Amino acid sequence: MSTRKFLLALAGVTVLTGAGQLLAHHAFNTEFQDAEGEVRGVVTRVWWTNPHIRYDVDVTMPDGSVEQWSLHPPGNLPTYRRENWTKETIQEGFNVYATGNLGRDDTKKLYATCINVLSGPENGRQLGRCVSSNSTQEVTADPTGDYTYEANDYEVDISGFWDNRYKFRTTVDDFDPKPMPMTAAASEIYDNREFGDDHVLRCQPAGLPRIFGSPYPVEILDAGSHYVMIFLQDNTPRWVYMDGRDALPDQPLTSMGFSKGVWQDRTLIIQTTHLSPGWLDGSGYPMTGGDGTRIVERWNVAEDGLTIDRTMTIYDDLYTAPLVRTRGSQRGDSRELLESPPCDPTVFYNEMLEAGRLEDILSPQ
Repeated sequence: MSTRKFLLALAGVTVLTGAGQLLAHHAFNTEFQDAEGEVRGVVTRVWWTNPHIRYDVDVTMPDGSVEQWSLHPPGNLPTYRRENWTKETIQEGFNVYATGNLGRDDTKKLYATCINVLSGPENGRQLGRCVSSNSTQEVTADPTGDYTYEANDYEVDISGFWDNRYKFRTTVDDFDPKPMPMTAAASEIYDNREFGDDHVLRCQPAGLPRIFGSPYPVEILDAGSHYVMIFLQDNTPRWVYMDGRDALPDQPLTSMGFSKGVWQDRTLIIQTTHLSPGWLDGSGYPMTGGDGTRIVERWNVAEDGLTIDRTMTIYDDLYTAPLVRTRGSQRGDSRELLESPPCDPTVFYNEMLEAGRLEDILSPQ
């Protein structure tokens, strides 16, 4: 055993004999090795991001020095949500003990297949594959159930391909009324905004309300209990539920939120809640998100069915009056339905590096 591995075996990091289960996921073999290890220490940072979270841990060595290790649990945020594993489950300052595969080339990282929480409200809890494999091996679907979709017989049919360049205007400072009815809190956020604060520049989803104003086309499918809307901007899906359902009690905040709709004559009214905090547009007007933001859209379909006049009204705690954005759509040629090229944040990160702000941008959210 090397001197380094001998020291690790005496301290908070232990090398175990035997090989771990290797999975071909995100080039596992290029990042981690067969040898398993243990890490015991104090969490110093929580990186709660999709597709993988990370915990930075300080490990005290026998000589009193401290090594910084990182734990990389398998899975993603939807997986953790099913297990009631949240950002608050393990917090900075908590003690943890983890087992898994060691990083290659003596990197101080662990593919943490099992994490034991040793302090905090959930002291004693185990997380990871030692509790659940996150896979289903048996058929659990009801053989007598009907899992297919059947379109509704609505008076107005909006299914199909729509071109959103109709009545388009740039989605920057395009709200009414003017000037923007900002509260003091909104004005402070707006006045202190910086270029790198825009999450869209780092290729995170634009979401609502910004995608409402996008000129990219959208395809709409009637799936019975809901509409499925596929926006070509970043290949973004949206679900608008038409069966009267409400959001789940633990509905997460997302870029597109939770939308439910109803027809009134030739107008589709959509209400959206559970939105992530963000920007209303590219100029940096802030949006509260969560319970502080509600969006109501009215899609008025022309008698000939060829156009839609769309109006969005935003109710947000950061503004003293509702904000209104208007757009249009018209029937388009489905041959224009092309997959959007993936967003590449390289230019953005280069600019942040040149501005000396890269470390701030890369800090955990």
